[in-house]
Amino acid sequence: MTLLPCIGFAQTNVVDQIIWVVGDEPILLSDVEETRISAEAYGQPIENPYCTIPEQIAINKLFVHQAELDSVTVSESDIIRGVDSRISDFIQTYGSREALEQMYGRSISQMRDNLKKQYREQMMAEDVKKSITKDIKATPAEVREYFKGMPTDSLPFIPTQVEVQIITSTPEVSRAEIERIEGKLREYARRVNSGEADFSTLAKFYSEDGSSRNGGELGYMGRNQLVPEFANVAFSLNDPKKVSKIVRSEYGYHIIQLIDKKGDKVNVRHILLKPHVEESEISRCIARLDSIGDDIRAKKFTFDAAAQALSDDKDTRNNHGLMANVNQNGISSRFEMKDLPQDIAKVVDTLQVGEMSRAFRMTNNKGQEVCAIVLLKNRIDGHRASMTEDFQTLRDVVVDKRSEEAIEKWIQDKINTTYIRISPEWRNCNFRYKGWIK
Repeated sequence: MTLLPCIGFAQTNVVDQIIWVVGDEPILLSDVEETRISAEAYGQPIENPYCTIPEQIAINKLFVHQAELDSVTVSESDIIRGVDSRISDFIQTYGSREALEQMYGRSISQMRDNLKKQYREQMMAEDVKKSITKDIKATPAEVREYFKGMPTDSLPFIPTQVEVQIITSTPEVSRAEIERIEGKLREYARRVNSGEADFSTLAKFYSEDGSSRNGGELGYMGRNQLVPEFANVAFSLNDPKKVSKIVRSEYGYHIIQLIDKKGDKVNVRHILLKPHVEESEISRCIARLDSIGDDIRAKKFTFDAAAQALSDDKDTRNNHGLMANVNQNGISSRFEMKDLPQDIAKVVDTLQVGEMSRAFRMTNNKGQEVCAIVLLKNRIDGHRASMTEDFQTLRDVVVDKRSEEAIEKWIQDKINTTYIRISPEWRNCNFRYKGWIK
């Protein structure tokens, strides 16, 4: 089907139009065009976009409607982070804010509002999918039966995986640097409290957190979504015109301003400053870790014992330094190389099993510069999955297949029971699902 865009993008001045209605939700041609242009910007053009994209949007509308019935809520901060990341990617792709606005025929602000709506709906849809599939399981017998008789070359291929142990040393920040950071934050707070400056403006210019793009705003968050030191102060604030005392957390030093409270959630702005570490302190940590490594090589003690007694990494030291890969399938000690932090992956790639690195500097998941040594505990070369070695992977394949079937059935049932209207010129498509055209 060939259709000409009918929206006020740069290439045309024709007005937007409603092309589908799902329940009481319209789908606009502008929705389709933005999705098409976004896909092309990422180098992933969609085949037959004026058929495929409206159907994808319509399916999402079905999930969103169910989410509203189920009173699903999503994290505003997650939405903001997703939108900020997407806008930054677009600006990088097109070269400038001006070029991006020209391509979309909208201001960055308008694009941001539309993307926030899209992200919110996507997250609501994902929540509904999880509720549909949450009770789907597969017993060992069912997994064996599913793969029984399957040719070896049809089994999933497991990429090379590694198990890594780590010991870290965190450089100390000088008292002078802490005083410098605290002095800046006190001055920012004074300017806001006196009415001399706007908190969100200062956050945009000076905060070293990703939320700076949004004036430091985090969105509505529950207490358990924030680190304890930050949460204790954020939830104690009552006056939106005042700025909090300085808060120290594992991320750095903050000042906080209340925006609003809603039930058991709070929305705040913050400014984060991270202390800078002197090179002499980095060198001290490197020397300390190399000394520990030399003692391990001399068999004065084991890597396991050193990690437990000497490492600053609280996430791994109680597990003898063994790093944990936390993902949607659970927790595992195995990492594909692409899933390791980049600084660690570069070092691990040079090691043999049982070999320990020299000390190196890296940025941890809190954005802090630390020093580390790592030991390659195990490497499992890429191979076809087997029941004995890779049962979890094979079980995931079965569960994923059953989940996909459950979602497909849910979608088809919803289509059959939902009011849907498609403009005549948009009907000549080979849709994936039946029943769209009533």
